[in-house]
Amino acid sequence: MTEKELIIKAGKETDEILARAKETGNLVVTDAVDDEKVIRETLEKGEGIFRLFPAFVPRRFGKAGRRLKLHPDDYFAFGMARGSITERWFSSTITAQNGALAKADEGLSYVCADYNSDVKFSLRDAVKVLGEELVGKELMEKYNGWPMYSKFFDNENPLFHHLHLTFEAAERVGKLGKPECYYFPKQLNNYFGESGYTYFGFDPDTKPEEVKERIRAFSDDDTRITELSRAYRIQLGTGWYTPAGVIHAPASVLTYEPQWNSDVNSVYENIVSGEVYPPEMLDEECLEDHRGDIDYIFSLLDWEKNVDPHYKKHYFRPPVAETENERYTQKWITYANPYIAAKELTVNPGQSVTIRDGAAYGCVFIQGHGRFGVYDGESPTLLHFGQQSSDEFFVSEKRAVEGVRITNTSKVEPLVMLKHFGPDCPGVPREVC
Repeated sequence: MTEKELIIKAGKETDEILARAKETGNLVVTDAVDDEKVIRETLEKGEGIFRLFPAFVPRRFGKAGRRLKLHPDDYFAFGMARGSITERWFSSTITAQNGALAKADEGLSYVCADYNSDVKFSLRDAVKVLGEELVGKELMEKYNGWPMYSKFFDNENPLFHHLHLTFEAAERVGKLGKPECYYFPKQLNNYFGESGYTYFGFDPDTKPEEVKERIRAFSDDDTRITELSRAYRIQLGTGWYTPAGVIHAPASVLTYEPQWNSDVNSVYENIVSGEVYPPEMLDEECLEDHRGDIDYIFSLLDWEKNVDPHYKKHYFRPPVAETENERYTQKWITYANPYIAAKELTVNPGQSVTIRDGAAYGCVFIQGHGRFGVYDGESPTLLHFGQQSSDEFFVSEKRAVEGVRITNTSKVEPLVMLKHFGPDCPGVPREVC
């Protein structure tokens, strides 16, 4: 199947899951709407901008880093069996693969129709109704919708050494590959957690059989697989591009992660910070006849990229200034890949600017307060689970091209936001500087 056919297939499956959940009462959205009229009226009222509802996601592994600005009482809002909330998803039209206990719409972004009501509709439905009016002609023709999302990843402990499937490997199980990018915002990292470094790939001298030997022991003993890897200390205000098929063990630093529309992985490390992970996490993205097949599981690695002797040179992403003047600074923070892009925008105190971008985008405020188009925009101090916010938005292509008027109403504090784009964003640096 082509990538577009896989995206359409995954979208239909998501729609079917959501429809069944609504029919059985397992998915209840307060004053939910499926009305095209409400969707169009909300976009018109927002002058081409949607305000999004916070989408918090739990994981059954890891410990919450508690840097998501979520109320301390709410980190187990999904119940103890689901684990703590360690992620917040942005501009998402897909759901998290979170096991049998997951809610049908977990991870899905919703649009708030108004501050004074609970009426909301999914960004996924908005894309289906509005199509190229919202995300542009190119994305609709190539991907049949919005093909990426972003998240805040927030764990107190480091994550296991794992990879996300390549497009070729994911296609075998009817899914999409997952390239992803990292950026480490200074505003959200007042501490680094247990581990301020990330492992990427393997030492260039590592032999394939050494890796296979470690993962053969997954059910019996500590694989200690990061002994074969390379660690890089995290530098706040910088980032990385991680191609699909590259194994990595992320630091316990809050990370902004623009990525492709997928949630697939294979876990090669079975013990991290004393937490033990089950064997099924190693091969859960394999067809039944490949479960336990070490050679096949090893083949999920893009070996050449994993042992690249110049890994940092090729995949480290320092910020690249796009515009810098006395009123504002805009930097590329995700670039030099064919899938996703991101920018960091800083508007100086008391300044008002019109920012034009060449494609639709989602965004989140991480410092300060002011105006974003017709909306108030602000970085929250503390959010209760289920509470609306004014820090996350989705901007239609037309509004992005015409420009969004942004005003920093503070006399002393910068207004800072992160903006995530699909593969159609013009002007993205194509090479690492």
